[in-house]
Amino acid sequence: MRRVIFLLAFALVLAYAQGKMTPEQRQAILDYQLTLPRANSLITAMEAMTKYVVGLPNYADSVRKAATMTPAQRVAQVESDPKAMAILKQNNLTARDYLIGVPALRMALMLAQDVTLADGGRAGGNMVASPANVTFAKANLATLKPKMDAADGLTPAKK
Repeated sequence: MRRVIFLLAFALVLAYAQGKMTPEQRQAILDYQLTLPRANSLITAMEAMTKYVVGLPNYADSVRKAATMTPAQRVAQVESDPKAMAILKQNNLTARDYLIGVPALRMALMLAQDVTLADGGRAGGNMVASPANVTFAKANLATLKPKMDAADGLTPAKK
């Protein structure tokens, strides 16, 4: 089930990358400044949020619905969910930090790795990340990629 959530999250990032993000979303991602503590908080929150969302009785419908919402609607939805906000608060994040930060981190990591996409294209194109975030991702790739993969359920979490 975690892979389903990962695939949906990855699809959202690709949707951003294919030009389906608004100019405001693009600018918010470009303005988001990644640091190692913030990236670690995002990854930890993402792992807890994934477990929470997968545990919901209608999680697939919830994720699909969220994909069609505006950024403001997604923020409002997260803010109205006490369990989601508890997860974010525990990781010193706001709903906006989380909803902008996760795509910012994913895209910075993908651009830092020069990832080949399923269609044979290269990561880049319409993917956005500030030069500082790509530099940050390159410098911290060995630390962050295994954590992100584990949070996505692609590799076992290291204890």
